[in-house]
Amino acid sequence: MNFLVIGYGNTLRSDDGAGQRVAEKLAEWESPKLRSLKLHQLTPELAADISQADTVIFIDAVATNPEHPVAVQIQELQAAVDNSSLGHSCDPRSLLAMTQMLYGTVPKAYWVLIPAVNFDFGEEFSSLTREGIDIALKQVTQIIMGLAENQN
Repeated sequence: MNFLVIGYGNTLRSDDGAGQRVAEKLAEWESPKLRSLKLHQLTPELAADISQADTVIFIDAVATNPEHPVAVQIQELQAAVDNSSLGHSCDPRSLLAMTQMLYGTVPKAYWVLIPAVNFDFGEEFSSLTREGIDIALKQVTQIIMGLAENQN
């Protein structure tokens, strides 16, 4: 089973770089079954990479209220056209739809959203986002290990 992890966000906008940090940590596994990409944004060209995966996991930061923060969220995704993202950047669901249209296949897909409160210029994560990165890393690891075990 081949996994593709796509961590995206702006690493120069503090918590917005959380997705890239998780992808960076997963790349340290150096597994031939796991490909990890760190990107500023999702673009249509990713459809080719997505079509080669059995499972794709998108990881991004999501703004939350610091007084009532949300937990790390994991959503299973289905392909869906989002007409508002027809420019240079895409939403994960529209990328899945594009992959299906161009390559006739859609992998199992997840969207991991890490709570974020600080989008100021900088490269430091807030304590909430640091904790979310650790939790997301554990949860993504569980997804990968669980799917890999079920394959055997």
